[in-house]
Amino acid sequence: MSRIMVTPRPQRSMGVRIGVPSLSLLVAMLLGALILVLTGADPVEVYRTMFDASLNGTVALERTLTYATPLILTGLAAAIAFRVKVYNIGAEGQLFMGAIGASAVALTLPSGTPTVLMVGAMMVAGALAGLVWAGFAAVPKAFLGTDEIITTLMLNFVALAFMNYLIFGSFSFLRDPTRPVPQGEAIPASATMPSISGRLHIGILIAVGLAVVLWWVLRSTTFGFRMRTIGDSPRAARYAGIGVPLTTLAVLSISGALAGVAGAIEVSGVTNRLDPQSLAIELGYTGIVIAAVARLNPIGVVPVAVLLAAIAAAGGSMQSIGVQVQVVVLLQGLIFLSVTAGEFFVTNKVALRPPPPTTIQPVADPVGGGA
Repeated sequence: MSRIMVTPRPQRSMGVRIGVPSLSLLVAMLLGALILVLTGADPVEVYRTMFDASLNGTVALERTLTYATPLILTGLAAAIAFRVKVYNIGAEGQLFMGAIGASAVALTLPSGTPTVLMVGAMMVAGALAGLVWAGFAAVPKAFLGTDEIITTLMLNFVALAFMNYLIFGSFSFLRDPTRPVPQGEAIPASATMPSISGRLHIGILIAVGLAVVLWWVLRSTTFGFRMRTIGDSPRAARYAGIGVPLTTLAVLSISGALAGVAGAIEVSGVTNRLDPQSLAIELGYTGIVIAAVARLNPIGVVPVAVLLAAIAAAGGSMQSIGVQVQVVVLLQGLIFLSVTAGEFFVTNKVALRPPPPTTIQPVADPVGGGA
């Protein structure tokens, strides 16, 4: 009987790296179509509505790219940390702290500050706030060996509680005192992210630019080499004289800064105030999934984030034609599950091993003689 043989691919051709994810996406769509049929929906109409609402036309594309912007940044935050096997689960909280820092700067600086300086200061404040918040987990991880998964996860809840307190539980300057219902103070017009077209702002250019920079750092710099070495084998990295604790500290700090920039961009380009309800939509947790599907490749994070943003942007339109929100979430999960499962075939070759040939043994003559 033939047996299945799995062997690692020595080289991954461009056809394999593009063809397997494309086939995985097709499988996900076919499975999704089957589920839609079982729920009584028309798959053709649903997929057409999804495309029209997310990618067909300027308005739809603007909505998708705007939502993809923070997802790219949180995906990069997870990808760069996971590269060195440091599992930063705290991008959600780091995004909140970045939003708080950016809002504080926007409301502190004079409203007449030029937009370039105001927005630039908000980005720096967001990055620093995310970096500092990640540092509460990075320092114990780097020098004491604590579990960063637990610390970063717990810090998410602390950051969320702090953000809610600033708006709903206190009379801080970040809260609008004229509103009977607690709401964040609106940032001045000079703090608003410049628009590219309609609701699409320059944050998408910042996010894509950072993805390119990180890709170059990983491929072409000494720091990137140290990251790759630690990711392959921390013991070998120590033997080679690479400072593992300091590199770990640096990587987690950069990861937190990226998530903090995502929060600053959301405040400057979308909410225009510190709005906990608009920010607490699991952008940080979604970035982890994006990084995993993108194989921790900074460039790969961009299309994966846009794909997820397209599905999310089409959610409201799909519900308008009778598709329940649970089915929309299920379609998202199918896509990510299929693409992630397809990664096995990117890194491995699967073939059937034929059974060994059978040989007929001569039977001894029981008489012991001949004719």
